[in-house]
Amino acid sequence: MAIKIYVKAENDLGEATSAEMVFKPISVVKLDQPSIVKIGVVPKRFGCLQLTWKLSKQQAWLHHNPFNLDIRLKTADSSQPILVSYVKSPKKVECCSLLDGTQYLAQIRVQCEQSPWSEWSSSKSGVTLETAPTGPLDSWMKVSKNKENKNLNIQLFWKPSKLFSANGRNLSYVVSQPKLRSKRKIMCSTSEKCCAFQPSKGARKFFLSAVNSAGKSHPTEIRIYQPQAQMAIMDVTAVPHADRSFLVQWTADSNSDLIDYVVEWKPLLNTDLCKINFEIVNKSQCSLIITGSFEPYKPYGISVYPRFKDGIGLPQTVNAYLRQEAPSVVPELKIKQNWNSDIEISWEEIPLEQRNGFIKGYKVFYWEENGPVKAVSADAEDRRVILKDINPVSLYEAFMMVSTFGGSLNGTTIRFKFTSSDQATIVIIATASGTGLTILILLLLLACFSKHKTMDRRLWPVVPDPANSSIKRWSSESTQFSHPSWDNNEPNPIYLSHLSFLDLTTKLSKEQDDIWLNSKEETSDLPESICGSVFMPTYSSSNSESVHYATMLPSSSCSSPKPNEPVYLRSESTQPLLEAEESLTPRHYQNVPSDGMPKEQCFFGPCDDDIPEEQNNQGVIWDDFPFLRALAMNEREHN
Repeated sequence: MAIKIYVKAENDLGEATSAEMVFKPISVVKLDQPSIVKIGVVPKRFGCLQLTWKLSKQQAWLHHNPFNLDIRLKTADSSQPILVSYVKSPKKVECCSLLDGTQYLAQIRVQCEQSPWSEWSSSKSGVTLETAPTGPLDSWMKVSKNKENKNLNIQLFWKPSKLFSANGRNLSYVVSQPKLRSKRKIMCSTSEKCCAFQPSKGARKFFLSAVNSAGKSHPTEIRIYQPQAQMAIMDVTAVPHADRSFLVQWTADSNSDLIDYVVEWKPLLNTDLCKINFEIVNKSQCSLIITGSFEPYKPYGISVYPRFKDGIGLPQTVNAYLRQEAPSVVPELKIKQNWNSDIEISWEEIPLEQRNGFIKGYKVFYWEENGPVKAVSADAEDRRVILKDINPVSLYEAFMMVSTFGGSLNGTTIRFKFTSSDQATIVIIATASGTGLTILILLLLLACFSKHKTMDRRLWPVVPDPANSSIKRWSSESTQFSHPSWDNNEPNPIYLSHLSFLDLTTKLSKEQDDIWLNSKEETSDLPESICGSVFMPTYSSSNSESVHYATMLPSSSCSSPKPNEPVYLRSESTQPLLEAEESLTPRHYQNVPSDGMPKEQCFFGPCDDDIPEEQNNQGVIWDDFPFLRALAMNEREHN
């Protein structure tokens, strides 16, 4: 129904009327905001969504009129909407040519004939039917060798290529390795976009597939490239570009085997493997703008890898900040006094998460009371400074300033005073003295151990024991290096066949003979019987004079044949024979042969050749020496 409208104006002078306008009211009214009742899929219609909409309650009576409809669709991860228009739209409309298995947010607005457009309705989401994923995946592989078992360690990263379509929401990925009989061994299955695994020995390739509820994509073949020592990248730089991106530039050597470059970046404060991103760059390029969820004041590591036909070359890596500011903290200063009048100030490294940029340098300000301010600077790699020419009687104050390329921050002021070096001098002198004394003692001990024989002879001379020593050890030539035996008190048993005594220079008097024969308090340790003789009288020695004695030690008993050359050894001992040690059997002594003995047997004195004729009175010798007389009697008995 048309309406005619005009405007009429009147005043005292008259009236005026405007031109008439004829129109339908519905064609000039701006409708209220519509609403989407339902959004869903059409069975077996892939890539289509069906919308049901309505007007507001106040304008519901207009639903019989034809309306123009605009539908705005936008995916969840896209900022560019899709606009679909319909003329004289019904209450249900279909939107097709959409991506399979994709979630869309839909909004509508209406218009009746030539009326103004209504406002956009609120959003409502819907998902298209899923199909199997299509298209290849871009991948990036890092290979390293295990030092223990020499197996390969593989880190694989991937992302959708420009030709890839997920065709579904719940997407997962499967990495498999080919095996015999057309079977594949699954290395990992994950919903992330990274995977770490160890391939079987001898494996040269594996496959990557995307999977959703509708099926699996065609596998992408990935070959295993060994790492190489080739270096084709030089001078990598990364500078901020706009608000959320970096400009990465590098220079490279020309190499005919070069395939392309891989630019990799990751946050240094997050060690999650799947936080690593990459971009594949053509070999003719030497720069790339990388975008992503970069945050200011956070460090990022950016690397450029060259890829060759037969392997992956060595990377070049730089760290970068999108924006920098002053550090969050200043490290605590530690005071250490050096020698003379110097003070050493040191500090710990600032944690990476609190730096907020690249450390440009450190600067320590110090001053004494009512004195000028002095400053000492340190590079970013240094952790200490030396304050020289400190006044030992003044109190000092100091603080440190840490600077980045985005700002500086001052630390807390500390106070310190130089300590007198007397205590330090005492400690050093005491330490040096103790060290010198220790070295001297060690040298003395070393000298004693190296000359132990001489020291033993000087400090502990060897005193022979006549009762437990051999004739050989009594000789002057051997006693200086001999040592007493503590384990064997008695030598090996042998038989005594003959004894010889040294002659006396003067004859014993009658009284001395009586004392010799009659004394029973002192007896010799020589036996009463020699080789079974019972004719040996008892005799004693005098305590007033030393009696020299000797022993002949043959290697056979009395019953054995008489040796051709009897051997006699003279003892140098002056110890008297003891009566208390008298025994029925002789003591055993070691038989020490000597080639220098005379052929004749000499009893208690020199041989016959050495004795003058006037003194060669055998009877006197027999009377003076009863023990010798017993020997003669024993000899006659055996004969």
